[in-house]
Amino acid sequence: MSDKTLSQLQQEVDDYISQFKEGYFSPLSMLARISEEVGELAREVNHTFGEKPKKPSEEDNSIEMELADILFIIICFANSQGINLTDAFNQVMNKFQTRDKDRWTKIK
Repeated sequence: MSDKTLSQLQQEVDDYISQFKEGYFSPLSMLARISEEVGELAREVNHTFGEKPKKPSEEDNSIEMELADILFIIICFANSQGINLTDAFNQVMNKFQTRDKDRWTKIK
C-alpha cells in the first residue's frame, strides 16, 4: 500500500461514511469517541511501558491500531465540519516553526 496524503485520507473516510444513511456522528458524539480512543491508547501505553501488565483475558490491541483509530475519528470530525486537515496542519506547523522556534534546544 502506498503512502496517502491527508486529502486522500479525508476523501477515503468520506467515501466510506457517505455510503450510510446515518452519515457522520454529531460533534459531541465524535468528541466522546476521541476521548474513548485516547483512553484505549493510554491503556495500551501503560501495558507496554508501564507497570500494569495485561490480564490473560484482555484483547490483544496495539499502540499502532489505537493511534489509527484516533486518526480515523479525527478525520471524521474534520470532514463533518468541512475542515481541510492539510491546511490546518500547515497552519499549526507554521505556528510551531515561528512562535516556538526557540523553545527547545536544537541539535547541532
